[in-house]
Amino acid sequence: MKAKIVVADDEPRIRKMIARLLTDEGYEVMPVENGREAVEALLSFHPDVILLDQQMPVLTGVEALEEIKRISPNQVVLFVTAFGSISLAVDAVKKGAYDFIEKPFDNDKLVLTVGRAVEHSRMKGELSTLKKTLGEKQSSVIGENTGLRQTMIQVRRVAETNATVLIHGESGTGKELIARAIHTNSLRANGPFVAINCGAIPLTLMESELFGHERGAFTDAKEAKAGTFEQADGGTLFLDEIGELPLDAQVKLLRVLEERKITRIGGKKAIPVDVRIVAATNRNLDDEVKDGRFRLDLLYRLNVFTLILPPLRERKEDIPLLTNFFIRKYNRTLSLDVQSITPEAVKLLGSYGWPGNVRDLENAVQSAMILCTDGTIRPEHLPDRVKGYELAEEQSVAGSGGNSIREINAQIEKELILETLRKHSFNRTLTAEALNISRKTLFNKMKRYGLDSATDK
Repeated sequence: MKAKIVVADDEPRIRKMIARLLTDEGYEVMPVENGREAVEALLSFHPDVILLDQQMPVLTGVEALEEIKRISPNQVVLFVTAFGSISLAVDAVKKGAYDFIEKPFDNDKLVLTVGRAVEHSRMKGELSTLKKTLGEKQSSVIGENTGLRQTMIQVRRVAETNATVLIHGESGTGKELIARAIHTNSLRANGPFVAINCGAIPLTLMESELFGHERGAFTDAKEAKAGTFEQADGGTLFLDEIGELPLDAQVKLLRVLEERKITRIGGKKAIPVDVRIVAATNRNLDDEVKDGRFRLDLLYRLNVFTLILPPLRERKEDIPLLTNFFIRKYNRTLSLDVQSITPEAVKLLGSYGWPGNVRDLENAVQSAMILCTDGTIRPEHLPDRVKGYELAEEQSVAGSGGNSIREINAQIEKELILETLRKHSFNRTLTAEALNISRKTLFNKMKRYGLDSATDK
């Protein structure tokens, strides 16, 4: 389903340009010319994200933001400003805007910011649904899986403190959901939760994203901008894929953790920040330290409290519960009417190794639901990699050496990557996002499996 974007700007040229750019990116766009129409679009169009220009007739951007937040507190809003003072944009963020964009803006950066806002909007929607679901089934969820139960006990305990948390887990295990749970259950719950994927931001923008910049700090710095540390002031900053952070940025991050102050690029003033850090990685950071890719002193700073998320293959009791949750979710979002799944199909789901973890299971269930025509998911509706896994595993165990399971998992991971590459027309950025891994991790895996030269043939 296409994400819906409202673009509110009183300048027809700017409004049309943004609408065309976002439409080309695959979004469904509703352009409006003032703040009042933006509020009306909230009720009629039900957008994922609203872009509000500051200077508009009828209602200004800030006035429209305040009214939108009164009607729908969880609505994600991006604030657009062309004025020299950064104070308006900062004030908008304090009043509930997700982020702000400065005119004149770079098209790539606009698309990147909107993409993050859409992902944030959908994550908030899924969290709301998940909270309602778990509210009904909380005892069965916790009772079914000792590993997950222990993790949630630790989450609740550490949430009550202000300790820095490092989450270890494979891609797709739900590290951001755990980070949000820590924030939601903490004394900072009313403050902002800001997430940044250290593996998805270009190296040239990394320091600017984290620490912000002053006007004129570099070629495209038309206006001053607050970084994620300032945006998260009083709340929680989630640093996903922390192992991907470049060494020079690691040095600056360490200094911020020690001094609790940041200095914007091109700036001289040290700005105090009150931020709780939750970081996550799918790498072994001890090995990264040995190989010289991660600083030992930074690891000590981050590794105050460690949470380890078990992969889905180690908590297969959750597969039926998660499957039913995804069926309900996609019945709603895809307008489907799937009512059940056969025991044979459930058995196949339980036999599969799930190298992509929960996200991999979600994709498989979604695909099966689309192929299902009579309201019941059967084995033939499941992806080939899932249907073939049980038989391949039995044959390999019977006729191969002791590394057969590892070899099977590697083959399945290779097929999953290739399948996702084809699904996204071999666009590596979209493929990495779909697999919930960084581009660098995707490149390394493609090289390992001989897919680095893969193209659509």
